[in-house]
Amino acid sequence: MNIVIFGPPGAGKGTQSNYIANKFKLHQLSTGDLLRKEIKDQTKLGNEISSIINSGNLVSDQVVSDLIERYISNPIYKSRLIFDGYPRNLNQAQNLNSLLIKRDQKIDIVLKLSVSLKTIKKRISERKNLENRADDNEEIALKRYQMYEKNIDPVINFYKETNLLKVVNGETSISEISNEIGRLIEGIKGWLWEIRQYKYARKENH
Repeated sequence: MNIVIFGPPGAGKGTQSNYIANKFKLHQLSTGDLLRKEIKDQTKLGNEISSIINSGNLVSDQVVSDLIERYISNPIYKSRLIFDGYPRNLNQAQNLNSLLIKRDQKIDIVLKLSVSLKTIKKRISERKNLENRADDNEEIALKRYQMYEKNIDPVINFYKETNLLKVVNGETSISEISNEIGRLIEGIKGWLWEIRQYKYARKENH
C-alpha cells in the first residue's frame, strides 16, 4: 500500500505519517526530512537547499523528484511508502504517478489534512521552540502557506478524479486525527483485500 498525505506546513503531516508507518508497517518518506538530511550532510545540493528554504521558497520539482525516485526504485520499499508532504503541485503529482506506474505500483489513498492558517501559526510557533528549525517563523510560515494554497487545488482535483482523496479535519486533537486516518486506511485495506480475492478467484476459475 502506498499513501499520500499532505496539508499546509505545520498541519501535522509528520506526526500522522509516523503514526501510519508504525501502525501499518510502512516507510515514511518525508520530502522535508530528505531535504534536511542533505543540508545536515552539507552536500553541495544541501547548501543550495538551505538557502532556498531559509528565504521561504520551495525547492524545485526536479530536485525533489530525484530524491523520491531513489526510494520508489528500491524493492525494499515497494508498495510500502507514505509520501509525507509530496506531491505539492500538479506536476509532481503527475510525475509521481508516472514513476509508480513504471515500477508496477500505484497510490491507494490520498489524505488531505485541512487546517486553518490561525492554527498553523500557533503550531509552528510551538514547534520552533521545541525543534529550533530555521524554517519555522511566522513570516516564512505565512509565505509557505500562501504558496501551498496557490499550488494545491490542481493536486486536489487530480486525486478527486481518481476517487483517492479523503479530507481529514486537522483541527482536532492528534489522537482524534489518528483515529480517523486509521479508520480510512483500514477501509481501503479491506477493499484492496476483496479485489485481490476476486482476481485470485477469477484466475483459479480459468
